[in-house]
Amino acid sequence: MLLQLHRTITSSLTRFHYHHHKHLRTVPSISRQISLRFSSLRSMKNSRGQDSNSSPKPSTHNSSISYDPAVKTDESLLPTQFGKKRKHSNGERLQLGQSNSKHVAGTDFADCSEVLPEVKPFDMCLSGSRSTATSTGCLNEKWNEMGHIVEGTEQRVLRPGMVLLKRYITLSEQVEIVKKCRVLGLGQGGFYQPGYQDGAKLRLQMMCLGLNWDPETRKYKEQRVFDGSKAPAIPHEFSLLVKRAIQDAHALIKKEYKVSNVEDILPSMSPNICIVNFYTTRGRLGHHQDRDESRESLLKGLPVVSLSVGDSAEFLYGDQRNVDKAEKVLLESGDVLIFGGKSRHIFHSVASIIPKSAPRALYEETSLRPGRVNLTFRQF
Repeated sequence: MLLQLHRTITSSLTRFHYHHHKHLRTVPSISRQISLRFSSLRSMKNSRGQDSNSSPKPSTHNSSISYDPAVKTDESLLPTQFGKKRKHSNGERLQLGQSNSKHVAGTDFADCSEVLPEVKPFDMCLSGSRSTATSTGCLNEKWNEMGHIVEGTEQRVLRPGMVLLKRYITLSEQVEIVKKCRVLGLGQGGFYQPGYQDGAKLRLQMMCLGLNWDPETRKYKEQRVFDGSKAPAIPHEFSLLVKRAIQDAHALIKKEYKVSNVEDILPSMSPNICIVNFYTTRGRLGHHQDRDESRESLLKGLPVVSLSVGDSAEFLYGDQRNVDKAEKVLLESGDVLIFGGKSRHIFHSVASIIPKSAPRALYEETSLRPGRVNLTFRQF
């Protein structure tokens, strides 16, 4: 009886939809839904213990008929994984984009739709460079022995808390700085061209030591945002040079200002962060202030110590953002510029790089690319 009723309803519906909806695919769906309803109700009846002792019926359908007109989609026409989570065996993850994404501690980049870019190492020296040799250690010895300003060089207090030490770094020391920076720059966390989300790029190559500085957020972080690399440590010999430069600047300030405590004009500091910039001959840096260090460091006026190696740069500085009112000084290879105390928040910029102005011997010893290497040290 049930089977006959099922066949009658199905036949009627089939004839109706054939004449009125000839091109629709509704019939298989409805027929399928009716079958499912019969099966479902039969299972419910058995689960309640009804007809449990009776012999199995030839038909697999239940006696109750329920048609849901809201159900219009034949599930057999959909992909088998439609609406279901994809399962992956052996820990496999679904990756979108390239498959060579890197894993960074604390962040699972493999599950991100945006794949990390490959950072192409920047070599600050030309191919075939002699500077592939590692440091011999003589740099550390020379800096340990150095404790006074070289006679015959021009040293100037540009303004309270701002001192220029001309030709302070010897040629052999400059060679060692280039070698050390090149090795670090080619390694993890080395040189890259920083930019912003709108696609703008800074006109330089940058490497951070101690902590990474993010030009987008203007904050220091343990890891670089775009590849998760940690900043290399500041070489000990670099820190020695910075401390000695501050000591010599103190001696110059004490002599010029006749003060008992030079720390009131130029505080001391122990560098734990450094930004290494490589400018090509077309490199520039806009007028800005260095105000991204800790509040304590800024309030104390702990200085920025800048070392220059390579081509000369026109350096602008002043109290105002207006670059037309800035003063200019030429920073040559081997110069050290220090600004702290009342001069800690000066606006400053690199207006231009002077091509072919570096010592010829420096190029011969290192094959340094045309341009300028600048290391700025500070205490976070």
